[in-house]
Amino acid sequence: MRPAMSRQGKARRIDRYGERLARRRDTLSPGLLTVADYIDGHRHAVLSQSALEIGFATGTSDATVIRAIQALGFRGLLDLKQTLEAHLGATDSPIEKMAATTQEISGSSDAAVNFVLDNQRNALNALSKPENRAALAKAAQLMAKASAIGLFGIGASGIIAGYGARLLSRSGFPAYALDRTGISLAEQLLTLAPGDVVIMLLHGRPHREAMTVISEAKRLDVPLVLVLGQAESVLRQHASACLVIPRAKSEQVALHAPSLVVIETLALALSALAPERTLEALDRLVDLRSALRPDKRT
Repeated sequence: MRPAMSRQGKARRIDRYGERLARRRDTLSPGLLTVADYIDGHRHAVLSQSALEIGFATGTSDATVIRAIQALGFRGLLDLKQTLEAHLGATDSPIEKMAATTQEISGSSDAAVNFVLDNQRNALNALSKPENRAALAKAAQLMAKASAIGLFGIGASGIIAGYGARLLSRSGFPAYALDRTGISLAEQLLTLAPGDVVIMLLHGRPHREAMTVISEAKRLDVPLVLVLGQAESVLRQHASACLVIPRAKSEQVALHAPSLVVIETLALALSALAPERTLEALDRLVDLRSALRPDKRT
């Protein structure tokens, strides 16, 4: 079913959770209300949390969490998450996102330019914040000490992860991409070893591939550098360093340039810590390229 349309023609998402909470707030006990208000204020985080984690965050129990969810008229945690996703736009298809974006820019090339510039400006402003600068410095220190650097991303982020691995390798820092999905990722994860560090491009909800990488990294005591789109993401608890770089709104087309900027910034920061290593690797790269050029005399 498509979202309802407002008078202006834009998609209008119905906040079913907010409506139910407003109707039933006065019927909830203090404990249940604590859970309900937490969910209301941390909707993105709740999408990736278990009942036990929500209970821990609210000082209650997982049983209390389930009772609160059911008291609001949901069948259980899964039903709640599906409702929250529908409102937040986490389950939008690329077609719907493109439709929402093109509708906003009204068929104007100037509006398209402004859309891109606004999003990139927001991302660069976020990168320049003190907390992100500190996280970037810490990430570079972790990478400088690593035996090798893994870069995780799937979909379009996987392409950036592959580019990042090549960029780091040519700069003198062994790197590899973790960019496959399903069981193919399992083969790539065999490369992960103690002493490595992993950079993870994670802008959406936690998915099976991301959680598998996190689990394997924790088993091997491998530090994680997370690049997240939302500060409230529950995933940041796993990070040794975390950069929060927002992209487009959840209901609009996602632009991937911010991820590319982060990877290139990390690579340059790493080279700044070990310039001799980078220059030596690039010098060797030039020699190898020369050896591969066709003989100009033939």
